[in-house]
Amino acid sequence: MKRETLFLKIALFLIAVPAIVISIMWLPWTAGIAENIGSELAFLQYLSYLFILVAVTPYLFSIYQTFLILGFIDRNLAFSDQSVKALKKIKYSAMFLGIQFMVALPFLFYIAEVDDAPGLAAIGLIITLASIVISVFAAVLEKLLKHAMDIKSENDLTI
Repeated sequence: MKRETLFLKIALFLIAVPAIVISIMWLPWTAGIAENIGSELAFLQYLSYLFILVAVTPYLFSIYQTFLILGFIDRNLAFSDQSVKALKKIKYSAMFLGIQFMVALPFLFYIAEVDDAPGLAAIGLIITLASIVISVFAAVLEKLLKHAMDIKSENDLTI
């Protein structure tokens, strides 16, 4: 493992751990608490648990694809078809996550209004905008990488 990518791999691991912990440990614990409250609020609790489980999947998938890209960089395969495919997968999973939170924003605004928690709505907006930015950035990198690969193949044929 090269030193240049070691820091990024550690950072990716550190941002993946909270998502795994929340989906495995914390959310089922809160679902158990939901059984003791009213049926309408318990339904919302289970719905939010399902929503977060669905949201964690593309998030962790994107982190895995980023690990793969860093591995390609370590092996000097950064300009390869595998990197382009990984960027395309990151783009689509970020798009899915952004659309998912965009659809959930009205519910988040409703829950934020009922619970008097405006931070919940702000978190939903931040996650939506960040997912859109990541998706666009991955699309730009994918296009740039394809262009660089085309130039490299032209140079290889010329020489």
